[in-house]
Amino acid sequence: MKGKFISLEGGEGSGKTTAIQFIRQWLESHRIPYILTREPGGTPLAEEIRELILTSREEPVNDVAELLLVFAARAQHLAEKIQPALDQGTWVISDRFLDSSYVYQGKARGGNVQMLDLLASWVVGENKPDATLVLDVPVELGQERVVQRQQQDRLDKESAVFHQKVRDGFLERAMAEPDRVKVIDASLSLDAVQKQIEDQLMQLNTAWSGDV
Repeated sequence: MKGKFISLEGGEGSGKTTAIQFIRQWLESHRIPYILTREPGGTPLAEEIRELILTSREEPVNDVAELLLVFAARAQHLAEKIQPALDQGTWVISDRFLDSSYVYQGKARGGNVQMLDLLASWVVGENKPDATLVLDVPVELGQERVVQRQQQDRLDKESAVFHQKVRDGFLERAMAEPDRVKVIDASLSLDAVQKQIEDQLMQLNTAWSGDV
């Protein structure tokens, strides 16, 4: 029995943290074993790499350097945390995963998609999430939420044009892989957002129970 792998995606201020809290409560109420993790990060080494990626600095961060750092952290994350948990029958809930690379380093930064495909094949292979939930909100709403944060990282401070490319990129990912990537309208009320998420969780749980 293998666990289910769910990633949460979306632009800045889309409400991923609140969504993950709801998923955690839902899994606990259904007595499903799980772990919560995030990208970049998830292990001590990957968290160190995260700091390198997100820290604001005077030196411009080369796009290729950023991309390679993200995948270095992902390789460690998969090997040391995600795969062992899944193999034990534990569900893995990750705040961001592979789709963020295609959107942030690919779509938003104009990165080389062929390079992304090569890195994805090498590092991730067949280990994509069973479901990716994209929390979608208009850029203006997301930025309003970001302003309310006490701390903002380097990506939070990008331009509105950049954040629009991010939103467009996630929607394109959903169109390209509709069976895996599901769009959650996160501009609705909290109850409505949670209902959409619960519908996806119930489908995964039904499939998982059938596997058992």
